Amino acid sequence: MDVLSEVLRAVRLTGAIYFDVTAHAPWVAETPPLPSICARVMPEFEYVIAFHIMLEGGCWAQLGDESEPPVRLGQGDSILFPQGDGHWMATEPGRRSQPDYELYYRPDDRPLPFVLDQKGGDGEPARFVCGYLGCDAHPFNPILGALPRMIHVESPGGASNPTVDLIRMAVEESASARAGGETILAKLSELMFVHALRRYVDGLPPESRGWLSGLRDPQIAAALALLHGKPSEDWTLERLAREVGLSRSALSERFAHYVEEPPMRYLGRWRMQLATRALEAPHASIAQVASEIGYASEAAFNRAFKKYVGVPPGEWRRTRGRPTA
Repeated sequence: MDVLSEVLRAVRLTGAIYFDVTAHAPWVAETPPLPSICARVMPEFEYVIAFHIMLEGGCWAQLGDESEPPVRLGQGDSILFPQGDGHWMATEPGRRSQPDYELYYRPDDRPLPFVLDQKGGDGEPARFVCGYLGCDAHPFNPILGALPRMIHVESPGGASNPTVDLIRMAVEESASARAGGETILAKLSELMFVHALRRYVDGLPPESRGWLSGLRDPQIAAALALLHGKPSEDWTLERLAREVGLSRSALSERFAHYVEEPPMRYLGRWRMQLATRALEAPHASIAQVASEIGYASEAAFNRAFKKYVGVPPGEWRRTRGRPTA
């Protein structure tokens, strides 16, 4: 069981490259906080992650509140903002502007990306693409809470970055409006995100905590694989501990250290994420969904769903997960 891939599928990770930007120094581009534009750029999702990929040249990037130092992006580098922070990119650290909210909308009369020419000045040119990754945040997405506010993925020194090279080729093709170009760019942005996650996990210190760190621990990775591979099984702490070769107390302690909650609570929350996806099927009854994810009765499922999600499954289905008044 590839736990990371399973989670990405279940939370509906979907990419979109919005802007193909050419700029000449000095220039600055500021992105507003993502919650303020989420409904405009990816209206089918409740959560959006912004990313930028340098195709040519370089620049500086920083969080909008400047709480962390700026980072230098070189050709082939990418940067992601998983917590939805506003941020800026510019030729010089500290150069700021005001975001143009008119740029952020999903076109219905032409394919993405928008091609932008940031005049700036007559200095060194730079070219980069900007995009978004939409996903579910509720009822449960274990990846989001494990990510920092900013992830900088450097291109290997002196070597090409295959994902960036593919994106560069696809962007060039998009200028000819060939069929399927937008979809190709979307899938490549998803691939870029997975690559960034793997690089981030590989760079975590041994003492780090969090769900992603748990994937590197042999016993916790095995426990997560079992829970994700067979979520409808009648798991108990004792059975899970036996399967991964630990005592109950050792598994509880180790799981809480990495995943930061007990194994059975984690399983309950993950089942609810699977349930919300299953409830999207128009002909699936609530009883069928309950059985599929491991509940012996519809009543037990209703209680668990309301406990973890906050509303009964029937109400969730009617509102498609949108908050109710």
